[in-house]
Amino acid sequence: MTTAETSAAPAEDTAPARNRPPRWWLLLGRDRAAAVAAVVLTSVVLVALFGRLFIGDRAQRQDLDASLRPPSLGDGVYGLLGTDVLGRSVLARLIDAAATTLSVAVPAVLCSLLIGSAVGLWAGYHGGRRESVAMRVADVILSFPSLLIAVVVLYVFSPSALNIVLILAVARIPVYLRTSRAEAAELRSRLFVDAARTFGTPGRHIIHRHILPIALPTLLTVATLDFCFVMLTESSLSFLGIGIQPPDVSWGLMVAQGRQYLQTAWWITVLPGLAIVLTTVSATVLAAWARIATDPAQRWRLTLPRKRRGASAAVPPEMIP
Repeated sequence: MTTAETSAAPAEDTAPARNRPPRWWLLLGRDRAAAVAAVVLTSVVLVALFGRLFIGDRAQRQDLDASLRPPSLGDGVYGLLGTDVLGRSVLARLIDAAATTLSVAVPAVLCSLLIGSAVGLWAGYHGGRRESVAMRVADVILSFPSLLIAVVVLYVFSPSALNIVLILAVARIPVYLRTSRAEAAELRSRLFVDAARTFGTPGRHIIHRHILPIALPTLLTVATLDFCFVMLTESSLSFLGIGIQPPDVSWGLMVAQGRQYLQTAWWITVLPGLAIVLTTVSATVLAAWARIATDPAQRWRLTLPRKRRGASAAVPPEMIP
């Protein structure tokens, strides 16, 4: 092998590596806001999963002698965020409430995502009467405000975490049904779908192998944004007294229980409200980042230096003269 061939070999080997898309964590590191949002959401999830193992019964332990103590470093770790009217640690209750809030929001979003996406992809691919029936059902459900449905149903039946999950899941199914139906209806006329149909591929396989991978980034983005809505709805129901019931605790219930002490013990209400705001804002920011990162046509925006993003990054860098 000559010297020229030897020097050309590494260039040929590294050429495909240059064309590979960057790893997702590298793209995330280039966006400070999305990275911070990911850290916040990861922390909330870890606290919800493992927090109860460390706090034990601290969230329910009462000490009337320590009632309404302000946040202080002198009362130990559990007094760091103060206590409520019954002397219970606000920090311990925030940790316990994180698990309760996520145990309602996550299952509701997953159920509505799976059911709505499956029905929407099926209806959008086949079209005709199936599509019309699916869309009319979605329109009927959307004609009633989800919060109003939840209030009426929970007044009739007993307020519980399971009932809240079922109500919110049913109320949010049309969101995914309409989104997936639109994606499938647009993709069913593409050439690769016609080719698969020509070779005799069953419709369920076409949906699973060809349409779902393209529609999935959009559906996951919608699910991330819908997680914020579901969590706020659960907090609103708990604030109204028809959501999570004591002795269980959620962030919305903490806000409701502490609102009458807002002027004298602001930390009881402000801290769980701040937890709701941070979680929902972080989920919204991460959803916007994920929408760009999962789109091959827009992913290049995240590889640019921060100063070149925005209006100046209207076209890919290789198209700039």
